[in-house]
Amino acid sequence: METDVDMVFFCVKDSCLEELAGKVDTSALCVHTAGSMPLEVLPQEHRGVLYPMQTFSKQRQIDFKQIPIFLEAEGEQEKRVLRQLADSLSSNVSFLTSQQRRTLHLAAVFACNFTNRCFDIAAELLEAQGLSFQNMLPLIDETVNKVHSLSPLQAQTGPAIRWDENVMQKHLDQLEGINQEIYELMSLSIHKRATE
Repeated sequence: METDVDMVFFCVKDSCLEELAGKVDTSALCVHTAGSMPLEVLPQEHRGVLYPMQTFSKQRQIDFKQIPIFLEAEGEQEKRVLRQLADSLSSNVSFLTSQQRRTLHLAAVFACNFTNRCFDIAAELLEAQGLSFQNMLPLIDETVNKVHSLSPLQAQTGPAIRWDENVMQKHLDQLEGINQEIYELMSLSIHKRATE
């Protein structure tokens, strides 16, 4: 498939990327946007990665200038082209290796996806008692604001850090199933990290 294009972007889920990229025969610069996939998943001679590290939802507009974009490419020409494109999108652009980007993606899953699941658990608990999740927003905002000036370890509070078994047991009694397991594992993780 030789067409008159300068760049081909693969913006698909990771499980489809390798197969789809293998079907595209082009001399254009081929770029994927995945955080956890290596550059080498693209078989083309001219290849690169442009990974915008952000959570995207259809209902939300994002200021792309604020999004960190991480690049990878082998050739100097590919690096220049990707850098020029990324600089037009964001004011926060840097190059990473595939391994660094994979670690960044894993950290993002903890910082964003797992945190959001905890928000969802909180919302379910509150809803069961006729309470609004809106009550959590000042707490969530302060938690996030604190890590702008403190390390996450310094910002940690709560019963697990001081291993307050009385409070923790009351919480466990209110939970069941996987949410109880999450509580126990997270509490243990918080306490172990605080006492290292």
